Amino acid sequence: MNFTRTLAVAALFIAAPAFAKQQTVSLNVPTMDCATCPITIKTALSKVPGVSKVKVSYEKREAVIVYDDAQTTVADLKKATEDVGYPAMLKTSK
Repeated sequence: MNFTRTLAVAALFIAAPAFAKQQTVSLNVPTMDCATCPITIKTALSKVPGVSKVKVSYEKREAVIVYDDAQTTVADLKKATEDVGYPAMLKTSK
C-alpha cells in the first residue's frame, strides 16, 4: 500500500463516528382510549429520526420502539407521542 492510500484509509477510521447502538424502549401510553390510537402513535414515532421499528399495543397501552441512540433519545420519543396528544412515560420493570 502506498503512503497516500494508507493515509486515506487512516483518515476514514479517525473521521468515522462512534458506532451507534440499537436500543429498545417501552413506553406506557395510558391515554389510548380507542382502537385507532395506536395508528396515530405508531405514525408519530416512525417519523422520529433513528427509529427502525415500532409496535403499539392498545390492549397493553404500550409502545415498544427500536431506535438508534446516536440519532434520537427517549425524550424525543416521548415528545413525539405527546405532540400527537398521547403523553407517554418510560415503562419500568417490576
